[in-house]
Amino acid sequence: MTDTLPDRLSTNPKSPHYDEALLQRGIGIRFDGQEKTNVEEYCVSEGWIRVAVGKTVDRKGNPLTIKLKGTVEPFFEAKKS
Repeated sequence: MTDTLPDRLSTNPKSPHYDEALLQRGIGIRFDGQEKTNVEEYCVSEGWIRVAVGKTVDRKGNPLTIKLKGTVEPFFEAKKS
């Protein structure tokens, strides 16, 4: 497995940007210098993340999200022993 992260990644299995192997490895997101834990999708080149809005869901059961623009820095999380 490579140590380079994709430009865009999603946690939704229906998305074309979903990669289960990478997500199981553990991905962290630093957005504007702060670590975020509720990121649904990110794009480094366009500079945005999608985060869930509380526990609200749409009529199909998907979480409602908002797009935030800023500096996106994905990283591999350290393995816990």
